[in-house]
Amino acid sequence: MKRLKRSRPVVLAVSSAGGHWTQMQRLAPAFSGADLHYATTDKTARAHVGAARLHVYPDANKDTPLRLAVCAVKLAWIVLKVRPDVVVSTGAAGGFLAIRLARLTGARTMFIDSIANARKLSISAKLSMGVADRVLSQWPNVAAQTGAEFRGAVL
Repeated sequence: MKRLKRSRPVVLAVSSAGGHWTQMQRLAPAFSGADLHYATTDKTARAHVGAARLHVYPDANKDTPLRLAVCAVKLAWIVLKVRPDVVVSTGAAGGFLAIRLARLTGARTMFIDSIANARKLSISAKLSMGVADRVLSQWPNVAAQTGAEFRGAVL
């Protein structure tokens, strides 16, 4: 799909609430200069995004298939509306879905697995391995075992 010419890149930062969101917030300085959009499962996150736009999608996982389908539709709408140049996710299921959908539009993508996954990649990170441009683990031993990249820890 043809990319739009813009004066600054559009970044969609996707994460579930809780620890995933905390890690995404730690990455915020990396997005300076971009037209930043956040997508998360927690509508109260609006207080933490400053001038960035916030999009909310329903929380879901493999054990809630109907909610997962609704989540996928909502994220598809967000991706089509935002038309990001780059999608970065710290997890979980919604992050993988956003990356999968964004790849269909030609966006560059990166999945950063949670610091909590010290022994193995999360399911979302494993699924992202076959789709995302980059998958990072915050643990060197996990990266070495899985083929993910290690570039340091967010926390």
